[in-house]
Amino acid sequence: MYDIAILGASGYTGAELIRLIAVHPEMRIAALGANSKAGQSMSDVFPHLRHLDLPELVTIDEIDFSAIDLCFCALPHATSQEVIAALPKTLKIVDLSADFRLRDSEAYAKWYGGAHAALDCQAEAVYGLTEFYRDEIRRARLVAGTGCNAATGQYALRPLIAGGLIDLDDIIIDLKTGVSGAGRSLKENLLHAELSEGTHAYGVGGTHRHLAEFDQEFSAIAGRPVKVQFTPHLLPANRGILATVYVKGEPGAIHGALRDAYASEPFLQVLPFGQVPSTRHIRGSNYCHIGVTGDRIEGRSIVIAALDNLTKGSSGQALQNANLMLNLEETMALTAPPVFP
Repeated sequence: MYDIAILGASGYTGAELIRLIAVHPEMRIAALGANSKAGQSMSDVFPHLRHLDLPELVTIDEIDFSAIDLCFCALPHATSQEVIAALPKTLKIVDLSADFRLRDSEAYAKWYGGAHAALDCQAEAVYGLTEFYRDEIRRARLVAGTGCNAATGQYALRPLIAGGLIDLDDIIIDLKTGVSGAGRSLKENLLHAELSEGTHAYGVGGTHRHLAEFDQEFSAIAGRPVKVQFTPHLLPANRGILATVYVKGEPGAIHGALRDAYASEPFLQVLPFGQVPSTRHIRGSNYCHIGVTGDRIEGRSIVIAALDNLTKGSSGQALQNANLMLNLEETMALTAPPVFP
């Protein structure tokens, strides 16, 4: 039994980690850090978890990390790097923030507005897109979870770029996401009266930070710079991401490449040609559904990917990576079916 700590346990991804680990046969939650709510019980912060026997929330400084086998860090970016830099150098860590996703410190400064404060940790971090970095993740001490939007777009595109099946200079990612991706902090634009009964684009014109991950990963696959057009939209829904990706390429070949690439993947399911996924069919699960169809314009294809931003896009991915880091079965505690309706 491995003893686990979760930092940032009072946020959405922290609560999702607790929900998943609660049924894990090889992990025990030994410490929950949440500085802003220290001294409270999880049943006070998240009543849906009141049936679980969980430790009280404490400040991070109160946790004895010598007794911890692996730590999930679900803190905001900038905060996360400072906390992780101060943790024991032998501690296995899965970070859910943006702080260690980018390999280039100058790229981090550009996209996140400040110099990185933990360059040694940044240098050793492994990018946490499980299906493409398994071997590195197994050997890693620090794994950097991906952005949820970035993960969705990459599942739709990585095999196509690697196979030379699409025009790399004509890729459009039109993405819709639920509001839980913005975190639990109070924000005026996320009030019910501001958000419900409508949807809107944000990060328009190439300003969204997850573009940095697309640039990094797609360019590495192609061996030359690749820049995609990416516009996210905020939906009046709690969970889920739906990415509609427009590419130049032959539909049958694109579907075949995705089907073959993911044939043995437990959580990536490519639908029969012409079928398209929905966020309602992956809700609360660690599964990603991918569909391919042709466009009325010859030589163009549409790839649509759906996943739950809190599970496969964040906390589920984090647990999948932690299983690998602890030499456990990768799918452990992650195979529960989606919640429907």
